[in-house]
Amino acid sequence: MTTARSRVPVRVLASAALVAGVVGAASACGDEPSAYVLKAQPTPASSAGGAGWKEPSSYAYTLRSGAGERSLIGTFRVTVRDGKVSEAVGLDDSGRRVVKELPDQVPTIGALLKEAERAEREKAHKAETRYAADGHPVRITLDWDKAAIDDEALYVISAYKPLGGMAQPNG
Repeated sequence: MTTARSRVPVRVLASAALVAGVVGAASACGDEPSAYVLKAQPTPASSAGGAGWKEPSSYAYTLRSGAGERSLIGTFRVTVRDGKVSEAVGLDDSGRRVVKELPDQVPTIGALLKEAERAEREKAHKAETRYAADGHPVRITLDWDKAAIDDEALYVISAYKPLGGMAQPNG
């Protein structure tokens, strides 16, 4: 006994796959990857940080900088010594390009907080900073003008680690 098999034309399958791919790609577009979406309510930026955090003079962190049309786009591993970036390593193509061509653009966490504070002072459309339990910032979202496109900035800070000799905060 033979079983009749339903035959779907290859064109129909190919079209369905193309539509699914386009819809998936379009839904993935936006100013932030879903892996970085946090559900907590934002906390305004402050110089004291989330829980009285003071920027130490020496630490390391990973920065993912995205959104908008800016020179600082990419992922970086940053080491700060004596309050200044002593080493920055690009972890993706964009990050490597920035480190090679514009190494002085890679900021300390303190510089990122100052940018957030400036946005807040200047009444930017959005200036939000979220903090970790220890008080260091983990996400800074800026949008200077609601009507402007590509003026946003998104900074995701991870793998933060104070380094030896950091007893004196960089205040």
